[in-house]
Amino acid sequence: MSSAENSLKIAYVIPTKDRPDDLQVLLNSFEKQSVPPEQIVICDGSSPSIEGLCKKHPKLPITYVRCFPPSLSKQRNAGMAAVKPNITIAGYLDDDIELAPDANERMLSFWQTTSKDTGGASLGVVNQPIPVRKKLYSFFGIDGSDPGKVLTSGFATSIPYPAQTIETQWLYGGATLWKREIFEKIQYDEWYIGHGYLEDLDYSYRVSRSHRLYVVADSKCWHYPSEIPDSKRFVFGRQQIFNRLYFTRKMATFSKPAIAWAIFGLFLIAFLGFLRHMDAPRKNHLFGMLSGLLSVFRKRQEGFEGSWKE
Repeated sequence: MSSAENSLKIAYVIPTKDRPDDLQVLLNSFEKQSVPPEQIVICDGSSPSIEGLCKKHPKLPITYVRCFPPSLSKQRNAGMAAVKPNITIAGYLDDDIELAPDANERMLSFWQTTSKDTGGASLGVVNQPIPVRKKLYSFFGIDGSDPGKVLTSGFATSIPYPAQTIETQWLYGGATLWKREIFEKIQYDEWYIGHGYLEDLDYSYRVSRSHRLYVVADSKCWHYPSEIPDSKRFVFGRQQIFNRLYFTRKMATFSKPAIAWAIFGLFLIAFLGFLRHMDAPRKNHLFGMLSGLLSVFRKRQEGFEGSWKE
């Protein structure tokens, strides 16, 4: 590794909540890194805390931060505040990520060679699912064929694992790094409470207004997210609509007709799914979406509490 690469110092902030088994897998993958990071910040919102688990990895450069009650955006900000002054690149990993053994080394190499106007870069999520109903979602402006683009509707196209490094207009929040000038100036919006649906689009889109973003294909990881429980479908549906409209109003750069068409498409797809299956989870999801829309009409200002993943 060159002297210039040695001058780069990477830190990872890991917000976690009640998933010690998943976090254990991630920490094990850190121990296998060909080039270790300078710092790992565990921002813990678990009950009980997982500080004991961190102490089982004395070889890792872990900084433990307690942040309770938990909220994803708040934990990300609290974790980033604990990053050491000598860190030049820092970002966020979900606690259900597993890193390839050379993931950090490859990321260091990317930042060594990238242009000065690069603001952020994401690891390539090897097992990122390919969305279904791609054509239907594209028709309503919910998704599209060009990965990682932010549409005039305020929706963003999905980012499957790329065969080679690609430039994007937004990045998933759970496996992404930012240069120091970015994370010193821009924080996650803590209006997004709980699981924080769309907080990553909000953050990365703001960065993309002045900097370039990339997904680094050869810096690989795997993501093992939990399914949304049936009991959380209402919460998810409400945030799905309410948070989207908060984001589009906040940015004020999107087309109102395109936003309305995409929201209509979401409702139509959810309604047709309910008619087909007539089950409680889909009904709760649909009612949650309606609740989110009604809250917009009633001019609710604060975000909705709630985590829709376990």
